Amino acid sequence: MMRRQSGISVPLFSLASTESWGIGEFNDLARFSKWVAEAGQSVVQILPINEMPPIERSPYSAMSAMALDPIYIALPQLVDFAGLGGELALNDAEMATLRSLRHGPRINYLEVRQLKERWLRRSFDRFLRLEVSRGTPRAARFDAFIADEAWWLDEYAVFRALHALHEELPWHLWPEPLARAEATAVASARRALHAEIRYRMYLQWVAAEQWADAKRMAWPIRIFGDLPFMNSADSPDVWARQQEFRFEATIGVPPDAFSKTGQDWGLPPWRWEVMAATDFAWMRARARRYASLYDGFRIDHLVGLYRMYIRPIDKALPAFFEPADQPGQIRLGETMIGVLGSGSPSPVLIAEDLGVIPAFVRDSMARLDLPGLKVLRWERHWDQPDQPLIDPREFPERSVATTGTHDIEPLAATDEGRTEAQRAVTLQSLLAAGSCLTLIPLQDVFGWTDRINTPAVVDEINWTWRLPWPVDTWLDGPQTVAPADRLRSWSRDADR
Repeated sequence: MMRRQSGISVPLFSLASTESWGIGEFNDLARFSKWVAEAGQSVVQILPINEMPPIERSPYSAMSAMALDPIYIALPQLVDFAGLGGELALNDAEMATLRSLRHGPRINYLEVRQLKERWLRRSFDRFLRLEVSRGTPRAARFDAFIADEAWWLDEYAVFRALHALHEELPWHLWPEPLARAEATAVASARRALHAEIRYRMYLQWVAAEQWADAKRMAWPIRIFGDLPFMNSADSPDVWARQQEFRFEATIGVPPDAFSKTGQDWGLPPWRWEVMAATDFAWMRARARRYASLYDGFRIDHLVGLYRMYIRPIDKALPAFFEPADQPGQIRLGETMIGVLGSGSPSPVLIAEDLGVIPAFVRDSMARLDLPGLKVLRWERHWDQPDQPLIDPREFPERSVATTGTHDIEPLAATDEGRTEAQRAVTLQSLLAAGSCLTLIPLQDVFGWTDRINTPAVVDEINWTWRLPWPVDTWLDGPQTVAPADRLRSWSRDADR
């Protein structure tokens, strides 16, 4: 069990600074962590940072379970970019774009990607000319990274190069031998696309070094990640092991009080029996990768590890749970949680157990000592008149107390948090919770109403929220010092 502690939840993409290119970048996490430490906190919980498709914004629609998204690379911190002249090398049109990205109210993912891609490729060309060709120490570090991370990097880089070659079309639309990942076709592509494969490896190397630097600079603040239930079907993980997935059906959730039809996520279900034959090798690799990136992580849609809700593409066929029987579901769920914890000798796992969760899953979590979420507004005495909130001090130690998630409105948009006085009472009560960990969304510290995501809505707002002030001004900013002082005092009073 974790000691009593508290922290802040915020997406990395929101943490833009005066130097970043329109989006929060790896080194901005370190800057933000300094403020978090001043606020008396010990954890920062972020959303997934895996690579997304070029046209995607949702971190839960990643195209790789392993690769970091190059959109978070800080070009001003890259030696190869500095060698090109840095921002002084940008032409007038590029500088105008950069100024617009830095001062825009929201993240423009497409323009950020396009501008960064242009200069990352130029940086890579310089790296080849001046480092690789001369066998410099940096070139040796690059080679060592490729060797050390080959267990996931090679497969990813080949897939990513092929994806670019085919104009970012999904792999099932590639020529058939490549779509089937036939060994001879892949070997031929590997030779033909050698330069592009090396470029994709370079991006991951730069991202890895910047991420490691950010985590080192953030210490002693611990960084918690978020493990999505699944990534896109259009991913190297699915493409390279098609035998482990079912393509005649998709995963979703059954109908409930909020949706008469349920949800269809369009993700291919796992073939558990095939994965079990390899002792869940890919899932263990994923756990190993996450353990190397984070100090702990949240398991998204925990109930899906116990039982998947499978919806056949042929709608004449009924949807069903797999496994079908409760004992099988318990065995599978507990096996998978063990697998996800196998990447570290002392894993710190948090379960996203919101929504309709069977009692046997709750019992299983208790046996495994796995903490789940306690979202304050939903923790009520539902059987009493007016359904009053449960006193957070009654929350079990094996839980994580929070005011909300990225999918719901911030505290300031609710009846419990419309005034500063209300929010102060609410946050103090949350910090006093019996839970081993309290996580406060950053918006709730400041009383902002900005929402990260509205589920089932496709618009230009979701996943684009940025801080109102550059994160590198927070340590001495007039708007940020007082909230940090209050939070530190409240946390100390709550023995966190």
